[in-house]
Amino acid sequence: MKTKAAIANGKGSFFIGEIDVADPVGDEVLVQIKAAGICHTDWDSLNWGKQIVMGHEGAGIVTKIGPEVKSLRPGDKVILNWAIPCHHCFQCEQGNLHICEINSSVTNGNEISGGHASFESTIYNNSPIERSFNIGTMSGYTLVREAATVKYEIEIPFSSASIVSCGVMTGFGSVVNAAKVKQGSSVVVLGVGGVGLNVIQGCRISGATTIIAVDVNPERLEMAKEYGATHILLASKEDKGLIQVSKIVHTMTENRGADYSFECTGIPSLGAAPLAMIRNAGLACQVSGIEEEITIDMRLFEWDKIYINPLYGKCRPQIDFPIILDLYKKGDLILDKMVTRTYPLEDLNLAFEDMHKGRNAKGVIVFD
Repeated sequence: MKTKAAIANGKGSFFIGEIDVADPVGDEVLVQIKAAGICHTDWDSLNWGKQIVMGHEGAGIVTKIGPEVKSLRPGDKVILNWAIPCHHCFQCEQGNLHICEINSSVTNGNEISGGHASFESTIYNNSPIERSFNIGTMSGYTLVREAATVKYEIEIPFSSASIVSCGVMTGFGSVVNAAKVKQGSSVVVLGVGGVGLNVIQGCRISGATTIIAVDVNPERLEMAKEYGATHILLASKEDKGLIQVSKIVHTMTENRGADYSFECTGIPSLGAAPLAMIRNAGLACQVSGIEEEITIDMRLFEWDKIYINPLYGKCRPQIDFPIILDLYKKGDLILDKMVTRTYPLEDLNLAFEDMHKGRNAKGVIVFD
């Protein structure tokens, strides 16, 4: 199957090229991608040092299946899951499907070993090419393992379904699965881009009564109110560690600090900032996936504070995606409005520009 795809060159840029995707064998599924979400990880993939088919958020239609596929048929609608579980390793058996030991290399964008779909399935310029997180959703078609798919039947635009598999899951799951935010609690959310907005939604749905959104972008703060923020604070880039913001947060929470705080900025210098926002014995959650060495003033941990760093909202795709879609169906979770703008694949540069300038809650590539 020949199709067009966005291909990162590994040196900081990308191009649109034609790839050839093989038919499925074994437990593989050929999916026609209808929509692919865009996030900062896709931008990072431009510098992974190798050519790679881009994209790790996506939704589409099954067109062919391998003989070992049990849960899908051609015509089924699916959301793709980038953290593919094996279901048999120690972590999977502990319920930690998102940090599967066998397929753990998905966390740094490398191709997992084993299976026809692992490498030779996708050809560019007469040579095999890897796909971002083994799915490469910025492509008209992709070949994935059955374990990388979640079937759904509700009515939802493909553009809205596509963002469930990373930005929505990471934000919502960090609240519900990882921090386990309690009803009636107070929360601070640092950074209200796509992930931060879904943290806010998760807090609202969990029953938090005080949800303080913090950002340097006033337009995003206005968005935050629509998703459930009860208070907004415009931060300054000169406020090192957001210490001045933390003082305001304390005055808003009986001079105690919030019960929970979530870091969603992706800025290493703010990695410790959520600790400054919470009360003694409160919980700080690092959501954005900072992977750099940072310095933390250990006095920020006083006293009995907890700091967690979950991956992907501790995603259990076959459990969590249906929960998210059910909340959407009930009208409790906003997805359609979150897709601020859609783009053809050829306008990916513009989509990245809009993302970096904070114009969108979420941008999505759509395929004809």
